[in-house]
Amino acid sequence: MKKSLEAGIGKSALQLVLANSHELEETESRVSEAGFTYCIGKTGSMDMQKVVSAIETAAKRQHIIDEKLYREMHALYHAILEALEGVTRGQVLLGDVLRTVGLRFSVVRGMPYENEAEGEWIAVALYGTIGAPIRGLEHETTGLGINHI
Repeated sequence: MKKSLEAGIGKSALQLVLANSHELEETESRVSEAGFTYCIGKTGSMDMQKVVSAIETAAKRQHIIDEKLYREMHALYHAILEALEGVTRGQVLLGDVLRTVGLRFSVVRGMPYENEAEGEWIAVALYGTIGAPIRGLEHETTGLGINHI
């Protein structure tokens, strides 16, 4: 299949995380047709470690990455951190500065380039809310991280 921006790995990750319930099935179908594997989930906490752990656990359980391969875990970790930089506007802190997040996430893996020598890549997209740990005092946020495996 020819790869293009229409089937970009980052765009696919963002579409999955932003899709409403009535759009999700069609979006999942397009992502699969582009040759990507993926998982989606939710996480929320004032503890950054819990957010990272939830995304890593989902990717392992859905066989998006092989936890026995360091390069795969490493690529996922860096994609998560890059996405969190977007969510937190470069200040990758939550509870320490009295912030909490409620996020949907997607992890997408595949070969986004026509040249197979470019190998596999992984994208993590986050969408949700961030703010003070008081309901109603949060705002929308999003982040995207992409890394080669």
